[in-house]
Amino acid sequence: MAVNNTPLTFTVRRRSPELIAPAKPTPRELKPLSDIDDQEGLRFHIPEIQFYRHDPKLKNRDPASVIREALANVLVFYYPFAGRLREGPARKLMVDCSGEGVVFIEAEADVTLKEFGDALYPPFPCLEELIYDVPGSGGVLDSPLLLIQVTRLLCGGFIFGLRLNHTMSDAPGLVQFMTALGEMAQGASKPSTMPVWQRDLLFARNPPHITCTHHEYDEVEDTKGTIIPLDDMAHRSFFFGPAEMLALRKFVPSYLKKCSTFEVLTACLWRCRTIALQPDPEEEMRIICIVNARAKFNPPLPVGYYGNGFAFPVAISTAKDLSTKPLSHALELVMKAKNDVNEEYMRSVVDLMVTKGRPHFTAVRSYLVSDVTRAGFELVDFGWGKPAYGGPAKGGVGPIPSLASFYIPFTNHKGESGIVVPICLPTALMETFVNELNNMLAQENKSQVLQEHSSHVLSRL
Repeated sequence: MAVNNTPLTFTVRRRSPELIAPAKPTPRELKPLSDIDDQEGLRFHIPEIQFYRHDPKLKNRDPASVIREALANVLVFYYPFAGRLREGPARKLMVDCSGEGVVFIEAEADVTLKEFGDALYPPFPCLEELIYDVPGSGGVLDSPLLLIQVTRLLCGGFIFGLRLNHTMSDAPGLVQFMTALGEMAQGASKPSTMPVWQRDLLFARNPPHITCTHHEYDEVEDTKGTIIPLDDMAHRSFFFGPAEMLALRKFVPSYLKKCSTFEVLTACLWRCRTIALQPDPEEEMRIICIVNARAKFNPPLPVGYYGNGFAFPVAISTAKDLSTKPLSHALELVMKAKNDVNEEYMRSVVDLMVTKGRPHFTAVRSYLVSDVTRAGFELVDFGWGKPAYGGPAKGGVGPIPSLASFYIPFTNHKGESGIVVPICLPTALMETFVNELNNMLAQENKSQVLQEHSSHVLSRL
């Protein structure tokens, strides 16, 4: 586990933002989003960031110029990204494929990649300078759908920052677009995977009928003031490698041995976080698991589909049960929530959206986790090789970082592959969370291993 305490500051000089339109004429049409895409919980912009090392063989190639040109070319194929969202009757979102373009910013920073430290993971210093919020660009309707900033570094490396209107794509869809951008930056004439729109595959049935239980969209009142305050927050990132996962699996009973790494880790974090928050014992606590449902359909959603294709299944337990029962209690609930997602579940979610006005998932007493370890951000190559880091720019999902965490692939300085999980909690509660987590990881030999986890495992990254 580790904490990023680097007090790094630097100056970024930006050129004036420009709009990059498709390099060739594209169809002018109105394309409705799916009924998964336009739910309230996805109506925000999500940031992503890639760090690239200097390549001396490419010293005469400017990454900003290369990516700017490739962007215009890839938008010929992904032309909806160059449009603007409009809202129709019943809050239905659609893309006006106007070809107005995406925001592009060329910048340079007086810092080297090495100064960011050996271990790159959120939170990143001066992030607002690396993905600049151009005034007027951050709205959901009538605003650019993509913003890209390429920042050259003193060492010859560069940072690729991106901000996406989440209604357009999820992580697999965004990686597909970025991969295509990288291919065209390296001279390809078209993407190796052609984009597929077909948002009608996730339109509501006629007539819509909700056939499954969807507690993720329950209307829950925050009657006891349990929404986490946003002031004085602590951000820490925790590494879970082979040793940590082996320690956690010691809590898994034999009848649950087939559980995944995601499920064990999620159950552990849900439990430790609940103990740290100290809610009323009878309060219902929620864990929301992002589940990629592309392969749940028969046939699966087509290769090249770049819309949102996931569900928000939720597990619910009282704080008392989470805190006092064995980890298997939380683990069984997480496994069941994930396993509930099938094609009928997705059809039911779609029908719920149009029936109930596209509601937001329930945030009260909720914690959301999103696993991007297999999304492929760390493989995106613009010609300078794979990134030193590629993935979420922030630890949390959405506008309230304390409510959510990403699971990010990471290899530490020992060459151990694992998962980094950024956690955001009120400073006063973070130490309780850390202590509870350390107690679980050190359960086997508290006298020796607990000390190890308290001191040097905090630098295992």
